[in-house]
Amino acid sequence: MESILKAIKKKRIPINPAIVISNKPNAKGLKIAQKLGVDVEVIESKGFKGSRAEYDKKIIKTLTRYGVTPNNGLVCLAGFMRIISPEFVKKYKNKIINIHPALLPSFPGLDAQKQALEYGAKFSGCTVHFVDAGMDTGPVIIQSVVKVKENDTENSLSKRILKEEHRIYPEAVNLFARKKIKVSGRRTIIS
Repeated sequence: MESILKAIKKKRIPINPAIVISNKPNAKGLKIAQKLGVDVEVIESKGFKGSRAEYDKKIIKTLTRYGVTPNNGLVCLAGFMRIISPEFVKKYKNKIINIHPALLPSFPGLDAQKQALEYGAKFSGCTVHFVDAGMDTGPVIIQSVVKVKENDTENSLSKRILKEEHRIYPEAVNLFARKKIKVSGRRTIIS
């Protein structure tokens, strides 16, 4: 999130950040966003007495209040560790993007770096993708490859992948903002 907001502030991405939403009141990103002049909202998920769809309706209501609609908005997930409801995904089809610390479709879900090491992968990396109803299964926008070293730990591999995440996530947002991405089935075409 910070990399995206800084790229916007430096005018490298022609988009206006409307709101940063967190489900955790102590999320580090809230202070970072405020420091960069972006409004923040907390919609706490802990103790929420309702379905995932009901929780997501609260998020959609907040997005709409800030002008982030399916017609003119983009939702970037960055550290948002909740599965989004099918209703939210359907409403914002091809308008929600996420980043994952692996070369999807390999190693989806949690602990992707650990999975890569345990599997003996020679390369890992990160993927920015559109969010669909599955977990880490949406159309791939951009990927970056990171070589797995013989002496890598989960921590050392994670650090190198994170560096690439900070590079490619703003790049994907920029492509989207400049209307350079077209989705055709499972494929994205970048012009």
